Amino acid sequence: MHSNVEIETMNNKMNPPKPHAVCVPLPAQGHINPMLKLAKLLHHSGFHITFVHTKFNFDRLMKSSGPNSLKGLPDFRFETISDGLPPENQRGIMDLPDLCIAMPVGGLVSFRGLIAKLVSSENSDVPPVSCIVSDGVMNFTYKVAEEFNIPEFKLFTPSGCGMLGYLNFDQLHKRGYFPLKDEKNLYDGYLETEVDWIPAMRGIKLKDLPTFFRTTNSSDTMFNYNRDSVNNTMKAKGVILNTFQELESEVLDAIKITYPNLYPIGPLSMLHKNISSSSNNKLESIDFNLWKEDVNCMKWLDKKEKGSVVYVNFGSLVIMTTKQLREFAWGLANTKYNFLWVIRPNLVECGEEVISNDEFVKEIENRGLILEWSPQEKVLGHSSIGGFLTHCGWNSTLESICEGVPMACWPFFAEQQTNCFYACNKWGVGIEIESDVSREQVEGLVKELMRGEKGKEMKEKCVEWKHKAEAATTIGGSSYNSYNSLVLQLQFLSGQ
Repeated sequence: MHSNVEIETMNNKMNPPKPHAVCVPLPAQGHINPMLKLAKLLHHSGFHITFVHTKFNFDRLMKSSGPNSLKGLPDFRFETISDGLPPENQRGIMDLPDLCIAMPVGGLVSFRGLIAKLVSSENSDVPPVSCIVSDGVMNFTYKVAEEFNIPEFKLFTPSGCGMLGYLNFDQLHKRGYFPLKDEKNLYDGYLETEVDWIPAMRGIKLKDLPTFFRTTNSSDTMFNYNRDSVNNTMKAKGVILNTFQELESEVLDAIKITYPNLYPIGPLSMLHKNISSSSNNKLESIDFNLWKEDVNCMKWLDKKEKGSVVYVNFGSLVIMTTKQLREFAWGLANTKYNFLWVIRPNLVECGEEVISNDEFVKEIENRGLILEWSPQEKVLGHSSIGGFLTHCGWNSTLESICEGVPMACWPFFAEQQTNCFYACNKWGVGIEIESDVSREQVEGLVKELMRGEKGKEMKEKCVEWKHKAEAATTIGGSSYNSYNSLVLQLQFLSGQ
């Protein structure tokens, strides 16, 4: 007769436990979305998933999507950790430095406790944790991974070009570009200095690099936090990027010098559709929007002619002044084009004064729709959309390319400037609006985007890139193969 221990051992050999990935995004919308898509892909590939939210965001998601949205499945579960900030902190863009200071302390303690709970013998219904997939800027997770001897992989949510910009923060410091010598360097033409020491980024200027070096403070939280993030990533077993080889080949080859185990598996939205098309419906319905989506806008779009609508969305973090909002509003109104504009509640203070103005409301009647949040991928995929006015966040840029929609770019901060440079100068899919926005420029560039010769060229180029993205994410494509290599590596490290 066999003992219970022997029977359990034999059962385990015949039915080994699923590999178990703990996925930890930065608690911001633009970081949560790609991590969720990767988690769903790994689940489709046979992984047990623990998806980790901060308690603050978990509560927000419950409020925007309802309590049933986060019930999960037996093998796709949700856990929470602290971000270290007090409840009254709003977690907006101005609070990012506070988050970067608090998370490595409060987040570390809380995450250590979560991993200890997951690996304890009491959790018999949960497979052993085989890997941690954390956001590239969640700096504290590697310490816990080392403590528990769990391999860690990093998902960086910026573009490859943005990532290479961050990788050169050390060089910016060594070469004397950081910190700035004087505040006036921000507007005296200094940022027009060409950067000729990054071979893979020919033609780029200081103004096109991620913005966190633009300070006279050598102890600046955001510069040092991002520099530490890319340096700490040296300890990871692999680096995952939401991009594809054909779009950023030169940049990715340069990144591989630092991170040889690089997995470009994007566009994640496209790869997810191609691989998970027959996946679990309950899982596919899980979405993590911190604002409630207004799906009625799709009916409004259905009534508009093909390619006749400008879609406007400045993402989940950008803020602007009332003056900038007014210039965008009247610039769009003066084009006489249809437009769908997402204006978050926290985009601008006193924004209602602009968009509720009687004269503006009358001017845009029947051709302008303003809402708080939209199902962006569905909107960009609608046939009525002819152009996208965007802040050039990487998710938005990539989603626009995936749908063949050219862009008018108004970058705000971080690597959005780098994305804008590449969209306009390397990929041929964008035109830039100056940071000191005027209604005349908005009107002129939107008209060019929608009906001008330059706009037609951008549209053609965008469709070319769309086809290349489709090829990359289907069987035999570069991203498809890279994803399979990633899965094999994760399975190997988990002993599968």
